[in-house]
Amino acid sequence: MFRIASILFALLFQTQQAVSAEPVTPAESPIVVYESTATYSDIKSNIEFAITGRGMIVTNTLHISDMLSRTAADTGLEAKLYEKAESLEFCSIMLSYRMSKAHPANMATCPLTLSIYQQAGDEDHTFIAYRRPA
Repeated sequence: MFRIASILFALLFQTQQAVSAEPVTPAESPIVVYESTATYSDIKSNIEFAITGRGMIVTNTLHISDMLSRTAADTGLEAKLYEKAESLEFCSIMLSYRMSKAHPANMATCPLTLSIYQQAGDEDHTFIAYRRPA
C-alpha cells in the first residue's frame, strides 16, 4: 500500500539537516511534526529543493506568520504565535493517483502541504508538519 508518509519522510531527510528521526507528535496524531535545530531558511530552501528534485513544483506558499502579523491589530488577535511560519503546497499527478488508489478520502490531502514554523521567541528550533493521510 502506498504511504505518503514515506514520501514526506524522504523529502525531510533529503534536506541533510538536523531533523529529528522520530516525530515529536504521538503516533496516532492527525498532524505529524518533526523538530530541527537547523535554521528556518535552510530547512525551507532544502525542502523546496527536495520537492523540485522529485519533479514536483511548489504551487503555492502560504505566509502564515506574515498574515497573522498583518491582521493582528484589526482582529484583536495580537499574541505573537510564530517567529516565522509558512506552508508549502505541492503535488504531482502520480502521487495524487497513488494516494487516491490507497484510500479514496486521501484526495482531501491534495495538494500536499508541508508547514515550516518557529514558535514565538524560539529561533533555535524549526518544526516541519504535515497532515497524516488515511
